[in-house]
Amino acid sequence: MGFRRKILRLLAVLFALAMVAAACGGSDSDDDSSSSSGSDTAAASSSDSSDSDDAEEEEEDAGMLSQEEVEKAVSGDDAAEEEVDEDAPTFDRSTLDGIWEEAAYRRQLMIDEITENMESGDWGVGDDNILRGPAGYEADLNDCPGDWSNTNGLLSDEIRVGQTTVMSGNLAAYGNISHGWENYWNWINDELGGIGGRKLKMIIKDDGYVAAQTIEFVDELIESANIFALHGLGSPNGLAVYDKINEECVPHLFYASGHPAWGDPVNHPWTTSNQLSYLTEAVLWGTWIKTNLPDELPVKVAGLVMDNDFGLAYEKGFEFYAEHNPDVVSEYLPVRHDPAAPTLTNEVTTIAAFDPDVFISMTAGNPCLLAVQEVEASGLLERLSAAFTPSVCKAIAAYMAPAGMAADGWWVVGGGVKDSTDPKYIEEPFIAFLNANLEAAGLDPSISLLATGYFFAVPWTESLRVADALPGGMSRTNLMLAARSIDIYHPLMMDGVAYELNGAADAFAIEGSDFSQFDATAQTWNQVGDIVDGNGNSPNCAWDKENGGC
Repeated sequence: MGFRRKILRLLAVLFALAMVAAACGGSDSDDDSSSSSGSDTAAASSSDSSDSDDAEEEEEDAGMLSQEEVEKAVSGDDAAEEEVDEDAPTFDRSTLDGIWEEAAYRRQLMIDEITENMESGDWGVGDDNILRGPAGYEADLNDCPGDWSNTNGLLSDEIRVGQTTVMSGNLAAYGNISHGWENYWNWINDELGGIGGRKLKMIIKDDGYVAAQTIEFVDELIESANIFALHGLGSPNGLAVYDKINEECVPHLFYASGHPAWGDPVNHPWTTSNQLSYLTEAVLWGTWIKTNLPDELPVKVAGLVMDNDFGLAYEKGFEFYAEHNPDVVSEYLPVRHDPAAPTLTNEVTTIAAFDPDVFISMTAGNPCLLAVQEVEASGLLERLSAAFTPSVCKAIAAYMAPAGMAADGWWVVGGGVKDSTDPKYIEEPFIAFLNANLEAAGLDPSISLLATGYFFAVPWTESLRVADALPGGMSRTNLMLAARSIDIYHPLMMDGVAYELNGAADAFAIEGSDFSQFDATAQTWNQVGDIVDGNGNSPNCAWDKENGGC
């Protein structure tokens, strides 16, 4: 599980911070400074400068795997750090029963660990009304509203979860995620009786990917819809509401976006991440270029950027990589587009005139398809050494298949997520199971975003199951302990990519990815090279909304 490795890493970080604090503390007294020799003063100045440089470097790398960690993972140099529990049982992942058995085993590990720490008084809500959990995680319940309840949204027969998402406009295809999620929870309700005798209920609001509408719906869900927890989709939408959701002390779990802001357990203890950080994805783009185009370096790179918080996270991430790797990227041109634009012809024309060696699509929804089509139509595709579509547009049926042969050969840093329509996965037991469920409900299994709903629903379901089995039963605080301790085998993730959170030490659930290339003839993503996994190595991100960085 890598737990010991993460603790050792955390202790190393804490020790380093303690040393920095000690160094800073020595200069607080005027008397001490006046009695110091010139050489001592110079040494202290040098030390302070070094500490400042280290802090600045860590801040710049926050919310992402550093280039060093990525290259270690790509080369396999970090393999020796991983610990294997030889006493752990093995499970047959080629059968559905084996997958359920492994899920039950891992849930019990989480339940046992959390329960032990709660009974010892280390975790849980203390006499000071502060929730404490793994690796220094804390949420101060004294800051919650006066009418806050630990069991709000828990009825005798129902657990109510609110969701804001997009079901209309350019990104309407993402609405299928909610339909797929509901399909899985309907199966849980019908076959398993829900969780702890309570049925799982989703209250879904279509915000059209408009942040102002998200704000209105979140207010409505919290104030009048009697919800237990919240979920949402979209970077600009989440950034507009996650301050309020945390002030209201509502569990806000496994957010549908790879924005690094969700990796902030200190300032936003009620919000957890789900997808690969867009900043890590940007570093992986650069790493691919460095590894695969050595004879062309340095290269010119153009990015087609959705002009909102989502696209700008990608833009900033790759800008950071380019600035620090001039031997890899000679020039970087980001060209922004209106999220609601019906065409991308002008933007792609501008990019084609720049004549890049590598094109990277930093957009989402239907613009991903338009980007593939426009790059081919402009004649740019045949001049490129590589073209990338973003991880959020890996879905074959929605974004690659409609482009026909224009999509052939495109690359993706896919975040390790399987496409349920990909021929290589379609017979896997969990995918066969979910496709059968979708078909039985009259839903089309060829729409892989329905399966993405299962992708989001799995960690939610496992966290709820663990929370229900903890001392005191289902509650918001128990749900947060479960979510911040999650360590599961996710059947929709490629082998080698972990799905794990660890309190305040590891705030990013997924820190690994595949490099895959699309075969338009076979309608499949072909993984090229090994899986990259930097589990536990991304520093937290306290997002600065004004300056657009951690």
